[in-house]
Amino acid sequence: MKGLVWFGIVLLIVGLLALARGAITYTKTEKPIDIGPLEVRTEKHERIPLPPVLGIVAAAAGVTLIVVGSRRRV
Repeated sequence: MKGLVWFGIVLLIVGLLALARGAITYTKTEKPIDIGPLEVRTEKHERIPLPPVLGIVAAAAGVTLIVVGSRRRV
């Protein structure tokens, strides 16, 4: 049952981070011009929005797994 509790803790943390951040951001480097020794590079900042429902569901599932995993079987 310890594995279930640890997975619940990880899921809870991921859910809270998804609620706090709201999006995943990353940088994409492109090379639009490459003519001999001349080289131009551009950086684009991309963003993947995360719906708040995703964070709420992940956090609730994490809490549920922590509660279920911490109960003792008699």
